[in-house]
Amino acid sequence: MTNSKNTYTASDITVLEGLEPVRKRPGMYIGSTDEKGLHHILTEIIDNSVDEAVPGFAKNIWVAISKSGEATVMDDGRGIPIDKHKSGLSALEVTMTKLHAGGKFGSEAYQASSGLHGVGSSAVNALSSWMRVIVKRDKKIVYQDYKRGKATSKLTPIKKESEVKNLTPSNHYKTPDSDSFTISSFLPDTQIFKKTTDWNFTKIKNLCRERAFLIGGLTFHLYDERTDEECHFYFDGGISSLIKHLNKTKKTLHEIIHFSKEITLEDNPIGTIGVEVAMQYTDSYNENIQTFANVINTHDGGTHLTGFRMALNRVVKDYGLKNNLFKDLKSGKGKTNGLTSDDLKEGLTAVVYIKMHSNEIQFESQTKTKLNNPEAQSAVFAVTKQFLTTHFEENPGEARRVLGKVLLAAKARMAARAAKDAVVRKGALEGSSLPGKLSDCQSKDPDQSELFIVEGDSAGGSAKQGRDRKFQAILPLRGKILNTEKARLDKIISSDEIKNLIVALGAGIGETFNKEKLRYHRIIIMNDADVDGEHITTLTLTFFFRHLKAIIDGGYLYVALPPLFKVKHDKVEKYVYSEEEKDEYIKTLGDKKIGIQRYKGLGEMNPEQLWETTMDPTKRILKKIVIEDAENADTVFRTLMGEEVPPRRKFIQTHAKMATLDI
Repeated sequence: MTNSKNTYTASDITVLEGLEPVRKRPGMYIGSTDEKGLHHILTEIIDNSVDEAVPGFAKNIWVAISKSGEATVMDDGRGIPIDKHKSGLSALEVTMTKLHAGGKFGSEAYQASSGLHGVGSSAVNALSSWMRVIVKRDKKIVYQDYKRGKATSKLTPIKKESEVKNLTPSNHYKTPDSDSFTISSFLPDTQIFKKTTDWNFTKIKNLCRERAFLIGGLTFHLYDERTDEECHFYFDGGISSLIKHLNKTKKTLHEIIHFSKEITLEDNPIGTIGVEVAMQYTDSYNENIQTFANVINTHDGGTHLTGFRMALNRVVKDYGLKNNLFKDLKSGKGKTNGLTSDDLKEGLTAVVYIKMHSNEIQFESQTKTKLNNPEAQSAVFAVTKQFLTTHFEENPGEARRVLGKVLLAAKARMAARAAKDAVVRKGALEGSSLPGKLSDCQSKDPDQSELFIVEGDSAGGSAKQGRDRKFQAILPLRGKILNTEKARLDKIISSDEIKNLIVALGAGIGETFNKEKLRYHRIIIMNDADVDGEHITTLTLTFFFRHLKAIIDGGYLYVALPPLFKVKHDKVEKYVYSEEEKDEYIKTLGDKKIGIQRYKGLGEMNPEQLWETTMDPTKRILKKIVIEDAENADTVFRTLMGEEVPPRRKFIQTHAKMATLDI
């Protein structure tokens, strides 16, 4: 007898029609269905408009978020074709409802588009509960409606242009004063985006600003009807303006180095590749290199980034050897004395931007975060090496400032390595030796383990007594830790408090950091709810942001929110976490006799109270640390924690009214 459960016949073969594959496996097309995937679908529509701007057909792009959550993108480009396709459908309907359909396969319509395989618009359509596209072209205005990827109306003419406004969710912008345009409105489908459909205005703003930097002559208009916030972006300087923007709070060491060239590689059928690079060194300790391919921000880099790094490494080493600039390095490793690529990164801000034919560009996936074309590596290497070599020869002063920065970084790295080796020889940074002040948990599973970083022995004592020792570890730190914004790695490692933290985490630091060795997957900063506590929290966050950012990126870092007050009436006790919450709660009690206890520090709580309010997973409030805007975070940390006083004074004066005083 045949077991029916084990049969496998033709009837088990499912063919997904139309856009069903996108709805069935959305992650294959947009990467995920969380907030990141949500913003990716908006990016796809925006980049379709950007593709009209690259060859100069569009001068303006409007982006609007309605109060009810719909997104609308409008451009004054050529308009999506509306004539009949050979399939019998209109070209618009084909573009919106068929995978791998679009104008980016041919050789003429789009020479350097950001789209890939004609998936973008149709995927967005498939993942939206509804979508409407309005097109003006050939003296006609038409629209078509869609629901979850399927057309729900025919191509419908619009008699008067004034009627267009009534067909879009956003009423903020007028239709473009041009002979052609495209307007796309859509509402993300909650059946797909179950975690959130809430647009993050900061993410959208950064996206628009970034593309405005890349394309001269393009103006972005952005409006959020939910908050009535409006932004406009236009930049003449291209990627040099972007470098200036990224370095606005930093002390620069030389003028921006900018070069561009279209190059055709020998024996390469891919055609011409446009390479544009802008770079500048600053006095900071951190690298910020942004890479783009056909205006797509390739966040994970790729072959164009590899080509740039290789060329920079070659030019710097060749110039240093030629001018005998490595003589002071004492590592004893060859003519360059062990100079590494990491030494070239310190303080470097750069933008690497390539343009390739849309038919030839290859990304690692549909999310387009990493470029795969080997030709891009060769092109960027050749152009960068040629121009940077010439620039250094013609500008020896700038060259020596760059080399001076690189050599200083190399010396600091060697000093850090020596300091680390000295610590390691004592058994402190590596191996089984844990800090004496660490009260470890019983669990060895990082997914189950928590580390509380607390201020001082008093709070540490209460936390140790109140914790659940099965999965909660406690590490008390003494006072305010080192401000790592102003310190190199050798000084950081020599700090006992930070050294104890590094050892407790178990993953190392710098070039030896290994996320797989991280001993806790919930690292919780738990300090007093006063000014000093907030200062210590800021210092700790600075350390993680600058030197253990992978922990933040992994979603492992949190800040605990202890209560500020305990309000008691009759036999009822309630913990509240702010002055506002206290006042609102007291109003609800009427004339009842109440008692209020103010907690100035965690040490004032007994272990039971600390567990109940701040450590119990079922009741506590934790803030997960995320970096939604890395560029802005970098600016804020540098402004508030760096050495330059004027930017900090200006920031304080600007935001003084928003401050909360603890008197």
